Amino acid sequence: MLDALRNRVSNGCAKRFRSGSRFVQPFNRRQLSSAGRCAARHAGFRTTAPEVLAFVQYVLCSQIRIPVSLPQFFLDEQVLADEVQERFPLALSRDDAKHAKVLRLDPGEHIAVVDAASDYFECEIESFDGVTPIVVISGHLDGKPLAAHVCLVQGLAKGDKMETVIRHATELGVSEFIPFAASRSIMKIDAKKAASKTERWQAIAKSAAMQSGQTHLAHVHQPMKLAQLKEVLATFDAVLVCWEEAPGTALLRDALRPASLNATVDRLARIAVVVGPEGGLAQEEVDAILACNAHASMVSLGSSILRTETAGIVAPALVLYEMGGMGAGERA
Repeated sequence: MLDALRNRVSNGCAKRFRSGSRFVQPFNRRQLSSAGRCAARHAGFRTTAPEVLAFVQYVLCSQIRIPVSLPQFFLDEQVLADEVQERFPLALSRDDAKHAKVLRLDPGEHIAVVDAASDYFECEIESFDGVTPIVVISGHLDGKPLAAHVCLVQGLAKGDKMETVIRHATELGVSEFIPFAASRSIMKIDAKKAASKTERWQAIAKSAAMQSGQTHLAHVHQPMKLAQLKEVLATFDAVLVCWEEAPGTALLRDALRPASLNATVDRLARIAVVVGPEGGLAQEEVDAILACNAHASMVSLGSSILRTETAGIVAPALVLYEMGGMGAGERA
């Protein structure tokens, strides 16, 4: 009887949702709930009681194979492999615990967890101790492979432009951010404000990683001046200086060739992308950055003059694509 019921639901789900062999866009919790109600009606159910919806959603995920995007959390100190009890509390930060409460997670729901050892797990919530979820590990997940370790050196920009760049570049898969106190930066940050600004930017990067399903948390450095920046950039496999005065023949693909040659299965290419502030990079800054690394090159982003916050998103996206990310590997 159970098999007959499963087939009935499966047929109803297929009529409503399946167009081809697979789904591309993962469903979030709200979409899955809506999909379950529609599929239940197409399967002939006259009720959408919780137990009916739970069964229909199970069929959607297991039989029809609708991908589901799980709410994701990062753990700062807890390593799940070290837990000896089957059921254990999840050591969420205060802000993440508030976020879990906003999501109205219930016992029985599943979440994705990246622990302090960067291991990726699917956990089932069994109960709550106050706002702390008590979970069991459902399985070990494969993290999304990075195409390259991309560091964005972003010239300090005024207003909320830095937050915009960090948020969207994190969603793309940028691994590291260095705010650059360039000579033409309108925003000036003293030592007292640097720590609080960096903490704010790091929180934005974490939020963006959770929202976009990134399994690696980007690191945001405190703002650097040119002398310190040169020392850091000397260790990268390639440094790309995005400059509006670069010749049109300064192609990004050519500048990435040294990094591509140095990349191995066990070692990601480390690529730094330098974007100036609103006033652009000064000639002496470009010369100094090019001199600090033998694999540093000027690159052109085309004939259009891009805003700093636009270039800070477009440039790393192009780099990730050229290195096989952003869906490039799937199209190859």
